[in-house]
Amino acid sequence: MVMGIVETYAQAVKSLWRGVCTVTVRINDTVNEKTGRPVAGEVDTCKDEPCRISFETVTTPEHTDNANRPVQRITLIIDPAVEIPPGSKITVTQNGVTGEYEQSGVPAVYTNHKEVPLELFKGWA
Repeated sequence: MVMGIVETYAQAVKSLWRGVCTVTVRINDTVNEKTGRPVAGEVDTCKDEPCRISFETVTTPEHTDNANRPVQRITLIIDPAVEIPPGSKITVTQNGVTGEYEQSGVPAVYTNHKEVPLELFKGWA
């Protein structure tokens, strides 16, 4: 009986996921055919994985010109089995909008999903 409740809850959570994401990692084992030198390349570790991206605007205690500075928190909600290696680029398409992000903290892992804090992708390190 309990397993049925867990599965029902998981289905309810996932029914809210309107996006898909691709996780891309940078590799350095590609060889330029003309020069024979190693070059950086990209490989997708997962593609079109169902997800949801959530945006929250909060104010920080930093005061500038007598006002709190607003900051946007971005969270990726995804199946806990999906591996997102540190330093990955995460491309999310939701509601017809595509954005590129990177993981900015330790994911919170729950039974039926995990929440990954994100920030805008600034480029490969």
